[in-house]
Amino acid sequence: MRTYTVGYIVGSLSKESINRTLSKALIRLAPPQLTFTEIPIKDLPLYNRDYDVDYPPQGRALKAAITAVDAVLFVTPESNRSIPGVLKNAIDWGSRPWGDNSFTLKPSAVIGASPGKLGTAIAQLSLRSVLGYCNSPQMTSPEAYIQFHPDVFTPDGDVLDDSTKRFLTGFMADFATFIARVHSTVPSPG
Repeated sequence: MRTYTVGYIVGSLSKESINRTLSKALIRLAPPQLTFTEIPIKDLPLYNRDYDVDYPPQGRALKAAITAVDAVLFVTPESNRSIPGVLKNAIDWGSRPWGDNSFTLKPSAVIGASPGKLGTAIAQLSLRSVLGYCNSPQMTSPEAYIQFHPDVFTPDGDVLDDSTKRFLTGFMADFATFIARVHSTVPSPG
């Protein structure tokens, strides 16, 4: 069985981010053929096309990190009914300069947690639109809108509720299958 490296991006800069906690849970529950590396986004300046002629080190590091992985897992909060600006900024850096889009043909999945009952449904819809434009094949099912309860997730990413644990385990198993399918049918970029 082939192993795949998944880069994960947490769309929050908060040290106590519930989506960072969710990312820890997803890594714990993932099948063994997936390994994980975080793609950090906190040090990126605001994207400006003036940088396209000479990308700063932070932008080059982000693009290299995306290029180095087999797939990307986005773990996003919802901010004002959309994705946080820091996440959109990272995607802008990764997809530029024009003609050098690091997300092209890179399999992706989207998930997020919120204290509210809708989870991050609207943010995920927004993110899917952006990723579609970036030509990233997306796992569209199952959708995963997680209502975060502190009594369900420990800070280390243990999931204490059996039905939540089963769902997240299934989500990650489906992502592994999706990654393998994309890599077997879609030519590698570049």
